[in-house]
Amino acid sequence: MKVAVIDLGTNTFHLIIADLEGTEPKIIYKTNLPVRLGEGKINDNMIIQEAFERGLLALEQFSTEIAKHEVKLVKATATSAIRSAANGADFVKAAKSYAGVEITVISGEEEAAYIFQGVKATGLIQERCLIMDIGGGSTEFIICDPTQVYWKKSYNIGAARLMQAYFHSDPINISDKQAITTHLDQELADLKENLNLYQPNHLIGSAGAFETFTGMLYPELDLKAIKSYPIPLADYQQLSEKFIASSHEERDQMPGLIKLRVDMIVMAALLTDYILELGNLQQMSLSTYDLKMGVLASLKDQTDQLLSAKAL
Repeated sequence: MKVAVIDLGTNTFHLIIADLEGTEPKIIYKTNLPVRLGEGKINDNMIIQEAFERGLLALEQFSTEIAKHEVKLVKATATSAIRSAANGADFVKAAKSYAGVEITVISGEEEAAYIFQGVKATGLIQERCLIMDIGGGSTEFIICDPTQVYWKKSYNIGAARLMQAYFHSDPINISDKQAITTHLDQELADLKENLNLYQPNHLIGSAGAFETFTGMLYPELDLKAIKSYPIPLADYQQLSEKFIASSHEERDQMPGLIKLRVDMIVMAALLTDYILELGNLQQMSLSTYDLKMGVLASLKDQTDQLLSAKAL
């Protein structure tokens, strides 16, 4: 059975088409488009007209690909940008009429749950750890071990939100960095409490910025061919310092740094640095599996259960 998963992120729309027959989902097509849905007014909870139109055009392209592959089931999930936008419901309605895509707007809690399922499928969770997924609109945190989730929460502190609110200097200056730290201190007080309570040692970064970190540190890696990869803290910290100290023009020339992340990577590095220190985390890894792979895993579970019920 062929299924499609569409992840409508704040910066990027993703499409995965997979065959669910067999023990594990088999990816047969994968693509993404830099929609920048949060451009301009994400902190005003508004999708501007240009971004609105880019989103619909991206979904139209996805629909063409889905039809070409004769997909039987489509699951499209929308996260922070659409969830919080005053015209988010208008976008959902337009997506249905213009591109034939029915969107489910998921809560931050549901988003974190899907991220956990995606990361869990890599086999990377071996002990108590903190999963972190930095999006454009929101960032999710999950404290878990291989058997259970102890705590999870989604915060509206995505890279695009932080950038629009606090990134006023180039390179970013001490004042802007301090403003971000003060904001994170206020927003993440309950995360700090739970890190102190559960004391995870291992930070697992879910795709996105963590793929950028890993890809730039180890350009010989084929990120599409791996589920996870260790990131030595000393290597990461050196790269983070380079991002934070550089200007837009300097980052724009860095090999392996895609245009969409040239500025947002500074926010991602500052946020990651903050979390590493907040939790006194001693180990760090990349999971290339994220929300969309969690959604795919849930579809696999649902179809397996239906087949089992039919067999009975």
